[in-house]
Amino acid sequence: MNIHGKTIGFALTASFCTFQSTLPQIKKLVEHGANVIPIMSENAISLDTRFGKAADFVKSITEITGNAIINSILLAEPIGPKALLDALIVAPCTGNTLSKLANAITDTTVTMAAKAHMRNLKPLIIALSTNDGLAMNAKNIGVLLNIKNVFFVPFKQDDPIKKANSLIADLDLILPTIELALDNIQLEPVLL
Repeated sequence: MNIHGKTIGFALTASFCTFQSTLPQIKKLVEHGANVIPIMSENAISLDTRFGKAADFVKSITEITGNAIINSILLAEPIGPKALLDALIVAPCTGNTLSKLANAITDTTVTMAAKAHMRNLKPLIIALSTNDGLAMNAKNIGVLLNIKNVFFVPFKQDDPIKKANSLIADLDLILPTIELALDNIQLEPVLL
């Protein structure tokens, strides 16, 4: 399904090392005609790191999307009852957020956005960025792979030698994953 005219939530969690490569993907969705609603976790929106200043990322995301960032549980909650989104992607999705989604924990802006969105039986897309995907979070990936309306951006080990348990989504596959998820189809192969 074409995303032109669709409203896509784009939630960022605190995998700061992927932020620079996430920005072009947000821009790509906008260029394909989606209304992108940015959502940022409390840490993602506020912490400066060696990968950049939070204020710079906030400014870039706001300029790209033309929309204010949903940055609190209070602002995320109406996503469900008002059916604000056609699809929601969490990119990057940290292991912390992944485990909360798999265990129905709603204590951040992003987990509230996901919970609120999922009540409408619309696609939730996950783009992993976690150092423990093949360790403690492997079970959570398994849980979420079996949940209706949850889809994964295909992923792989990002450094099998130095970080054997680490998984990363291929961010260039965000657009085709969303397009297929809107038709209730998982982009395959999931494991690259």
